[in-house]
Amino acid sequence: MSEATEVGSTPGSAPGSDTTGDACCTSDSHGYISAKGDYLARLRRIEGQARGLQRMVDEDKYCIDILTQVSAMTKALQAVAMGLLEDHIGHCVVKAAVAGGPEADAKIKEANDAIARLVRS
Repeated sequence: MSEATEVGSTPGSAPGSDTTGDACCTSDSHGYISAKGDYLARLRRIEGQARGLQRMVDEDKYCIDILTQVSAMTKALQAVAMGLLEDHIGHCVVKAAVAGGPEADAKIKEANDAIARLVRS
């Protein structure tokens, strides 16, 4: 990822703060809530990969081996991001689109912006 952001936050927002257009999503109804355990397990594995990368650098491992692990970790983060995006579109964006009006436009713009960030990373 090219921008260092905390999972669930957007550039310029405080970690844990709500983003624009969260009217459809309360803390217990985010699109990912049914797979929350899966996401947490995946993120814990990624956290372990990060610790492994630190250990590899600390132990002066071969740079290509480190790069291979960086690539694997990047792919794992991208898979989490794509899953969250799919859940968001299938839940929050669809719900806003059915309701229509400015909230629908805001959710679609928000999703487009998120996709653009993922493509740039």
